[in-house]
Order: sequence, then structure tokens, then C-alpha cells
Amino acid sequence: MDMSQNIERVLYTEEELKDCVNRLGAQITKDYADKDKILLVSVLRGSYIFMADLSRAIQLPCLIDFMSVSSYGAGTTSSGQVEIKKDISFSIDGYHVIIVEDILDSGNTLYYLMDVLKARKAASIRICTLLDKPERRVKPITADYYGFLVPDAFVVGYGLDYNQQYRNLPYIGILKEEACS
Repeated sequence: MDMSQNIERVLYTEEELKDCVNRLGAQITKDYADKDKILLVSVLRGSYIFMADLSRAIQLPCLIDFMSVSSYGAGTTSSGQVEIKKDISFSIDGYHVIIVEDILDSGNTLYYLMDVLKARKAASIRICTLLDKPERRVKPITADYYGFLVPDAFVVGYGLDYNQQYRNLPYIGILKEEACS
């Protein structure tokens, strides 16, 4: 099956994504130049490609860890029920944490995650998301760094999935509605 046949249109090309990641990496490098104990926390699975590229674009020493946090299941809208499936593997006390996320839409997951991480005494916590979909926001949360604003459509590619498929597309596209059934 050719996955691209289920894409309504490409929103961001591979080259646009590369430029965006380099821009975000340069900004984070500038903002954290005087900090030590920097920790990038990738929210799995959607951010794994973005995290790999972003971590190479940040020109500072930093640790990397992963969390698996979900509010979707197999659907296309957030259930609102957030669950930690895999946690950070060490204490973040005193670390400058940057949560790396694929998309900020409803805000349920990141709002919950911010509360959890604040209680763990991080020196600071910021959010870096590749995509921001403010029209869908139900929680009062914003990203400190974001790559692109996206329309209220279901997007896939570059790590983002529908039912665990399409993550390996090298671009971000809008999934056709009939592909979601």
C-alpha cells in the first residue's frame, strides 16, 4: 500500500521540517547557553523523530529521556483521560527540563505532564512542540517553542500517526477522512 494515497495534502515538506528544527535548536541553544543540567524529555511515540533531529540541532550538552503519556488510544480525538505508560528513569530535581512533543492540541496531556514534572522539583520546565493546534485547546497551556501552527485537521507523518501508521512519512500531511475509518 502506498501511504501517500491517504494524504489529502502535504502541509510541511521534509525540507521545511529540517529548517524548522534547526531554527528551534538554535533558539534553545541561545536561551540555555548559561544553563547546565539540561534534560530533553521526549513524549513518545509521536515525538521520537522530532526529538532525534532537535537534539542534534541543540549545540549544548544535554541529557535525553523519554515518557510515554497518552490521552488518545486508537482514536483521532483526545479522550481527556491521561495515563503515564513509561516514566523518566531518574530524578529531575534541579534540571532544566524541555518537554519535546509532536503536537499540542487539546492540551490535556501536556497540562497533566506539567503538573507531574513541577512536583518533581525541576529547576525549570518548558515545552517545545513541533506543531501547535490552538483551535483545539481545552486546557490553559501554551508552548514556549513551536515549529508550525496547524489547522484543525488530523495530521500524520514525521512521527505523528493514525492507529500506529504513517509515522515514517518524511513530511507532515493531512490524513484523508476516509482513511480514518
